[in-house]
Amino acid sequence: MDRTELADFLRHCRARLAPADVGLPQGARRRTPGLRREEVAQLAGMSTDHYTRLEQARGSRPSRQMLAAVARALRLTGDERDHLFHLAGEEPSHHRPVTEHVRPGLLLVLDRLTDTPAQVVSDRGDVLAQNAMARALHGDVSTRPEAERNLVWRYFTDPTARELFPAEDRDRAGRAAVADLRATLARRPDDARLAGLVRRLRARSEEFSALWDAHHVAVRRTDVKRFLHPVVGLLELDCEVLLSPEHGQRLIVYTARPGSRSHERLELLRVVGLQDLNRGSVAGGDSGVHA
Repeated sequence: MDRTELADFLRHCRARLAPADVGLPQGARRRTPGLRREEVAQLAGMSTDHYTRLEQARGSRPSRQMLAAVARALRLTGDERDHLFHLAGEEPSHHRPVTEHVRPGLLLVLDRLTDTPAQVVSDRGDVLAQNAMARALHGDVSTRPEAERNLVWRYFTDPTARELFPAEDRDRAGRAAVADLRATLARRPDDARLAGLVRRLRARSEEFSALWDAHHVAVRRTDVKRFLHPVVGLLELDCEVLLSPEHGQRLIVYTARPGSRSHERLELLRVVGLQDLNRGSVAGGDSGVHA
């Protein structure tokens, strides 16, 4: 691990980003260009002290999970992400059939969506990036262990994950999740990580196992979803799914029809989310939800 080079690289990458580049408010006048350290830490889901130690060339060696989170927070390209891993003494994960690195262009689109929830999700169901509105709606997944960032896993193993859905919608949500996961495994039968997720879910959840045995197949596309948010109440949102097949990633955007009650509540959620973002947290609790 080259701590000095790693620290220098992180400082330069942070300095080139403006708050608007990552979907953050400009805030008070800044004496130096770029993001503040605490903003990068917030985007990466880590403590400010831990990130500061990396920039000061001290502290413990960062984990692969942390490096991936920092790469997303700093909007690194694929080559820059690989460089970050090398500086930290880690080998980039070129062997995986589907990358978990979200392209900077896709992150830029995500950050520009300031008035509607949006998130990038892998076709395995792993949440890779969220904008502020998605964190306000779903909760901040970056605060959870890596295994619990998978939407399908949380839906079938954590009872609280279903509380964001009306009771009458939950069976349909579960069937859709399993049908989409089966379609993904059919496209990539040699994906060991995906097959392992299915094995663990079958062992852990009788409901998942029964739905899997039913052999329903359906790729997730445009839909209408209802959410029971603990602060603003029931939201009925159009769910637009933009596919990126070559990367196995999806940009999921939620919108409400103008003039509807859900549109008013979504605007209230935006205000609540920005208030909590300025306080260093997000609304919506820690509910795991299906995309």
